[in-house]
Amino acid sequence: MTRIIAGTARGTVIAVPSAGTRPTSDRVRESLFGALDAADAIAGSRVLDLYTGSGALGLEALSRGAAAVDLVERSPQAVQVARANTAKVVAATGEPTTAAMPARVHKAAVTAFLSTAAGPYDLVFADPPYDVADDEIEAMLAALAGLMAPGGLVVLERSARSAGPVLPPELALDRHKRYGDTALWWLRRRTDRPGG
Repeated sequence: MTRIIAGTARGTVIAVPSAGTRPTSDRVRESLFGALDAADAIAGSRVLDLYTGSGALGLEALSRGAAAVDLVERSPQAVQVARANTAKVVAATGEPTTAAMPARVHKAAVTAFLSTAAGPYDLVFADPPYDVADDEIEAMLAALAGLMAPGGLVVLERSARSAGPVLPPELALDRHKRYGDTALWWLRRRTDRPGG
């Protein structure tokens, strides 16, 4: 069972797809969102949740005051679960459930979505399956860089055994933290010109 940890939808139970996803553990989510709240990185932000699965990360951000959240997933079963979770969390926040909902689930491959997305995003969660190849992660980060607001943050979740991501010049490593088998890479969109 997964619950929204804090904010206006605190305690709301959300479903998890029965197969094909690897939900972020409660311990990692609590630590991550505690740090994001301390950095004032959520309230009023435009959030993108890639490889969303259940939508837990993006919906947690919505509960904590994000202005808008786009959730991206290609698995039909996970999309169905994420849409149901989104409606439930939006209702718990007191927002109207309309076409102008503050959270939208997009059924698409991440690369296809990024090729047509309109930024800028302030906060991005990227939690790809651990078997996604490093070159695909590199391409995803390169595509993301042009969609980020200056100073925006990408939180990349990978296996702790994975090598560090290869970063495009627009992104800089902010911090790296391990939680058992999981590692989080915090990547910041540069506000200066790379190399200048």
